[in-house]
Amino acid sequence: MIVVMKRGATPQEIEHMIQRVRDLGLKPHPIYGTERTVIAAIGEKRDEHRHSLESGPGVAEVVPILAPYKVASREVKPESTVVRAGSLTVGNSYIGMIAGPCSVESEEQMLSTARAVKRAGATALRGGAFKPRTSPYSFQGLKEDGLKILAAARDETGLAVVTEVISASDVDLVAGYADVLQIGARNMQNYHLLETAGASGKPVLLKRGPSATMDELLLAAEYILNAGNPNVMLCERGIRTFEAHTRFTLPLASVPYLHERTHLPVVVDPSHGTGHASLVTPMACAAIAAGADGVIIEVHPDPETALSDGYQSLTFEQFGKAMALCRKMADAMGRQIVVREPGRG
Repeated sequence: MIVVMKRGATPQEIEHMIQRVRDLGLKPHPIYGTERTVIAAIGEKRDEHRHSLESGPGVAEVVPILAPYKVASREVKPESTVVRAGSLTVGNSYIGMIAGPCSVESEEQMLSTARAVKRAGATALRGGAFKPRTSPYSFQGLKEDGLKILAAARDETGLAVVTEVISASDVDLVAGYADVLQIGARNMQNYHLLETAGASGKPVLLKRGPSATMDELLLAAEYILNAGNPNVMLCERGIRTFEAHTRFTLPLASVPYLHERTHLPVVVDPSHGTGHASLVTPMACAAIAAGADGVIIEVHPDPETALSDGYQSLTFEQFGKAMALCRKMADAMGRQIVVREPGRG
């Protein structure tokens, strides 16, 4: 349920109600809005405490949360969440453009890519140091050496680093280098990893599993939020269907659907969603037209020789053209693609 505080409720009244929720054996999630504060009370036997909470000082009303995902719901937080991490701003009127190779292969490959995507207007850098692969014989990533290369690219370009973490035991290591922790589609329901990533304090980019429903995606996000981390971005990266003309089917209707139900920003991955470099740019533009808060695109200096996902990676020239078109689409939608200066709000 949600404890809605009155406009003008004092900090003391808010803190009193947070403690009151705790005393009732529930977990409080205070959300401080521009006009008023609400406190989500999460736990079993919520309804029996409703009338007790309604009589608290500064309380306007107590209402039930109908959605199965509590903290992620717009019932709890009507305002859209904006996630900021270094150069990256995602949400509301801001569109984050995240670009880079599927895998970190070498320092030269990563630095040249970082320079190129920064020059084209990307707002964050992606690259996989740990790579969960379907085959045990495929390239598994450079691991910590790859993380060090990503950090060097950030030092030179100022771009925030987005990289995947595949195990709860690696969260502290990856968080020491990354600005955003990516949880891939294979790990969307790895609940221990979700909780550990949530407790890290780093923003999390959560990818939808290829067979996951919207409710399952939002409940996965709830694990991160419930760990006390409000900075979660949802990522639509395509689902498995009977179609074979693309690697996955990219359902862009999920973007406005999610915006109706959650305050969390929504990012789209047209690289995995299509699996074909020629389809990435039009689908990136379509994602922005559908209201996406961010786009994540695979870019490689030489896709033909890439150690993973070269067939869906753009060259530097192709990415430059994609950014120009995405910027026009953002302008048409009254939104912005901007690099945030670290340290600024």
